[in-house]
Amino acid sequence: MATGDRHLLLVNPSAGGGRVRELLPAAERALRAHRIEYRRVFTDDIDHGCHEAAAAAEAGETTVVMSGDGLIGQVGGTLADTGALLGVIPGGRGNDFARVTGIPDDVAAAAAVLATGAPREIDVGEVNGKRFLGIASCGFDSDANRIANEAKWFRGRLVYAYAALRALAVWRPARFTLTLDGERHRFGGYSVAAANSPAYGGGMFIAPDAKLDDGLLDVVSTGEVGKLRFLVNLPKVFDGTHVDNDEITVSRAAEVRIEADRPFAVYADGDHLADLPATVRVLPRALRVIVPK
Repeated sequence: MATGDRHLLLVNPSAGGGRVRELLPAAERALRAHRIEYRRVFTDDIDHGCHEAAAAAEAGETTVVMSGDGLIGQVGGTLADTGALLGVIPGGRGNDFARVTGIPDDVAAAAAVLATGAPREIDVGEVNGKRFLGIASCGFDSDANRIANEAKWFRGRLVYAYAALRALAVWRPARFTLTLDGERHRFGGYSVAAANSPAYGGGMFIAPDAKLDDGLLDVVSTGEVGKLRFLVNLPKVFDGTHVDNDEITVSRAAEVRIEADRPFAVYADGDHLADLPATVRVLPRALRVIVPK
């Protein structure tokens, strides 16, 4: 990448439980070392961050997000179909987008990618008109995401294990109806994940074969199974081998309609984006992201 280009460094000061403030000096030193011209803006909230990113795109700047997956996903959605570039310096608890795209977890190394990397075109997901980059999920995942977001005192992926255990303790099965590219399916069980990306929840590879640039969603359904078996198999999500279990179904579609027999929030990139019923679709190769060569 050319080092003379102008960059907006968009920093979420609350990301990673506030840890991003500790990481920021190292990131800025690396940006200066690579002679990357930038201006820094601290975000007030996601709407503010998206507004700043849209203005930066209009001005011909590259937006670099230093935050967790929530702000990265929303800014990525804002920049979709604009031709503007997105850079990422991971600063959250899960950092799954960086993990999947090969962007280093170390902030200085991630900043260096802005100078040495190359643009990659990736798909953008959309749920009820709201965009995301990773995985839109509901059901059991709705409860677990809510608990994780409320657990502000945890750092790292331990929060996701804690949230899953809390959610499992009170979980009761739901009935889901999926319409995959016009074909309807019904099942009872735990959850539905419409995956544009393989991983969420701090390295859980819920959809291990999902690709960011294939124009399709990997739709992962978890059917009825006892709580003990669910708990025993939960660690398999970290290497993707859970999909070998009979209760897991993986389908591919460009669009999926999700309905259930009771209300569920739909979370994507760690944030509550919509509620059921929901339609999830793909915007093929709509976003340009700077990734390692």
